[in-house]
Amino acid sequence: MTGMNNNNSNTVSKQRNIGFLLLKNFTMISLASAIEPLRMANQLSGKELYSWCTITEDGGPVRASDGINITPDNSMADVTDLDMVIVAGGVNITRSYSSREVAWLQGQARRGMKVGGICTGPYMLAVAGLMDGHECSAHWECMASLQEEFPKVSSTNRLFTIDRDRMTSSGGTVPLDMMLNMIKHEHGYELSSAISEMFICDRIRTEADHQRIPLRHMLGTTQPKLVEIVSLMEANLEEPISLDELANYVDVSRRQLERLFQKYLQCSPSRYYLKLRLLRARQLLKQTSMSIIEVASACGFVSTPHFSKCYREHIGIPPREERLGMRSPKEDDVMSMIGQRTGSTSSRLNGRLSSAAMSALTEAQSEPSYASVALSS
Repeated sequence: MTGMNNNNSNTVSKQRNIGFLLLKNFTMISLASAIEPLRMANQLSGKELYSWCTITEDGGPVRASDGINITPDNSMADVTDLDMVIVAGGVNITRSYSSREVAWLQGQARRGMKVGGICTGPYMLAVAGLMDGHECSAHWECMASLQEEFPKVSSTNRLFTIDRDRMTSSGGTVPLDMMLNMIKHEHGYELSSAISEMFICDRIRTEADHQRIPLRHMLGTTQPKLVEIVSLMEANLEEPISLDELANYVDVSRRQLERLFQKYLQCSPSRYYLKLRLLRARQLLKQTSMSIIEVASACGFVSTPHFSKCYREHIGIPPREERLGMRSPKEDDVMSMIGQRTGSTSSRLNGRLSSAAMSALTEAQSEPSYASVALSS
């Protein structure tokens, strides 16, 4: 077990102050998924490791996508001494932000603040020019517009991405995984694991996990043949169908099949099929107790050595290391970027801004789990 020992060089000793800029029609589930791990980190450690506040343009209430009005803690003009600001987006993102919000966010970034976005919030970061030259995750609903409108942004369908001083995630409960990975890096595995257990979270997903983007969303209704072919692939992972058979099933030629995949999915049909099988294998390795031989067979591989070779080439680590929960070198490189600090000590937030975290911590003192995870000083 790592992270909670005295030799954990990644431990962040000062309180981290995080502001959440709430855009119109933000999704409540994504905001809660981002804040709750911070609250639980404080509760389980018995320390105010994190402080947070909600922000709107003028300090007035903002309506979430579920119709609930939220009164924020601060306006953009009032908030100071943040370490990070995260944009919470949601429905109709292209019509949910103002030029003042974009300018304010740009100003925070110029001062060296880390910035992030959850759900469709990363779209606003791209509008502000803050994702140019960075990898970016966002909810699949705005992925196409990101790729089309912002060619300097490296869009990815990973659940979340941490690239230097940028943290972006897709929607739903994914911000929970992003924050748990941040907490694990800053305060150790024991604390992040305990938070996961408190939230009945089966496992903490990593950057190697991808969001499932519905093919119909990617292609619309213009390519029903391609959608049908992929559906056949997904339904036949254990006993893969040959490409000639797939072509016959949907009444196209083998050559037409190849062209469809190259034009709309930018890969060959055989490579796409292999990717589907390997993603399924990854789920089985992480979520079941099936042996590696059984996983290989369930995903259509004729031999374990061939499965291991393909898995290492495409995923980055062997199946056995995946089963043990080890990260690929790519993940280690990215995680090393989290929590990079300038070394300067900023002043504490004012009482109003940190009161939400302190109030929650005080309330939690009566819980049996309070201070149940000891932190090294």
